[in-house]
Amino acid sequence: MLAVPVENPAGRTPAARPAEGQRPWWRDAVVYQVYIRSFLDSTGDGVGDLAGVRVGLPYVRKLGVDGIWLSPFYPSPQHDHGYDVADYSAVDPLYGDLAEFDRLVADAHRLGLKVVIDIVPNHCSSAHPWFRAALADGPGGPARSRFHFADGRGEHGELPPNNWRAMFGGPAWSRVKEADGTPGQWYLHLFTPEQPDLNWRDPRVGDHFEEVLRFWLDRGVDGFRIDVAAGLFRHPELPDSPDPEADERTRDSVNPLAWNQPEVHDVWRRWRALCEAYTAHDGRDRLLVGEVSVPTAADQALYVRPDELHQAFFFHLLSAPWNAADFRRTIVEALRDIAGTGSTVTWVLNNHDQVRTVTRYDADSGGVGATRARAAALLMLALPGAAYIYQGEELGLPEVLDLPDDALTDPIFRRTGSRRYVRDGCRVPLPWSGHASPFGFTAPGSTVQPWLPQPAWFAEHTTDRALSDTGSFWHLYRDGLNLREQLPQLGEGSLRWLESPPQVLAFVRGDGMVCAVNFGEEPVPAPVPGLPLLASAPCPAGLLPGNTAAWWVCDLPPS
Repeated sequence: MLAVPVENPAGRTPAARPAEGQRPWWRDAVVYQVYIRSFLDSTGDGVGDLAGVRVGLPYVRKLGVDGIWLSPFYPSPQHDHGYDVADYSAVDPLYGDLAEFDRLVADAHRLGLKVVIDIVPNHCSSAHPWFRAALADGPGGPARSRFHFADGRGEHGELPPNNWRAMFGGPAWSRVKEADGTPGQWYLHLFTPEQPDLNWRDPRVGDHFEEVLRFWLDRGVDGFRIDVAAGLFRHPELPDSPDPEADERTRDSVNPLAWNQPEVHDVWRRWRALCEAYTAHDGRDRLLVGEVSVPTAADQALYVRPDELHQAFFFHLLSAPWNAADFRRTIVEALRDIAGTGSTVTWVLNNHDQVRTVTRYDADSGGVGATRARAAALLMLALPGAAYIYQGEELGLPEVLDLPDDALTDPIFRRTGSRRYVRDGCRVPLPWSGHASPFGFTAPGSTVQPWLPQPAWFAEHTTDRALSDTGSFWHLYRDGLNLREQLPQLGEGSLRWLESPPQVLAFVRGDGMVCAVNFGEEPVPAPVPGLPLLASAPCPAGLLPGNTAAWWVCDLPPS
């Protein structure tokens, strides 16, 4: 079995969190996103697995997070690396089996880590037994009503039923051959043809997913990250979309007839009631956190009302331009609209679908992307609410931009032929140790290369190197998380803005924890005298350098 370095040169250990029951753990939790196939490979086949995650748990715990979110590990043809699910109540042999999953949950709980798993209710795999039955059933059959089948337009039904586009490129419809071999109906897929959309207007779909939730809750999971949580329902008549975008745009398109339908809220009420019933039985809080991609914070607030999802990822901070005004406006809207529901904001700067933070901030910064990424991380950890960290961000990993075409696996590339939105660059397997690929990612002695090629410069970002360098990204995250555990002002609680220059954000948490971020290039006077408790870059007393965040604890007059 692999050995993962977990030395802690600073000698710090995580502070004890409040006992379960004092307040729900998720309200100010920091969760580490594990993209399983790229985390750690225990078998030597070049693909990460559940056993590898289990080996890496001490490393994750040493970082100081409260839990892990696991990407899909269900049986799947892997057309979209597990987001095309063929069986929602099993483990793909590529990743292990149910016994290994149970060991992972048990080990995580022994280390004090919560386990959140991905659930994909918007669509399934074309290999799912339901879809195979639908193909065999024929037009009008009950098996087809679990999906969106429709007759085509045109004289012979040769045109799609409407003008909807798929998020990953191309039309959102594919035509099937009927049992007699003739061209037949069309089925809807808002991502790829291998991911047919489920029809949540058929009550059998909702009943099945409640059984799926119970299956995993009974195995001890602490919550679910819900993929495409603003999806599920379509306009019942499937009319043409008024969206003027009719080109090959792939991501972030908004079809008001396919997303954010009012009926979806009833699903989250049912799921919330189910989770609350489990909590009432044993006192363990369960979490529903949604991938809710909607235009505004006010729209998102509708998903986290007290009887719906506990939380939803707030992506607007991730997409905010690097300037104080945009960041402040984004934070204000989130705290006003989302926290105003009684939930807490769930901050994110990165995930498995986004260009890594260092590279994103480097695009227009003249080479200070890493400096900005460090400052953004410290800002996020100082905000009220919860936060999620994508694996490798604690290593300061940049995006891998030069993967060869023949190595790309993202269905976006397959559907469009364009590299513009391809997500493989943030999914390259993690570097753990050594000076050459596979950098400790695969089991010792394996001759199989990682499923995506690792660049030679990964040697500068290995975990063993990060652990031994007290100035690394890893130690910045670790120190920030450690202080977040120790200081009652951080996590959930109040935020009060301080007067500051236009390029600076400064705010107070609680009764004297100050965070300030200089979005400009030139140093400015610090809002607090003396050396900071923690800073994202060298920070002399009385000054706040450009592209730097810092924390101070001090006595301030009340507002």
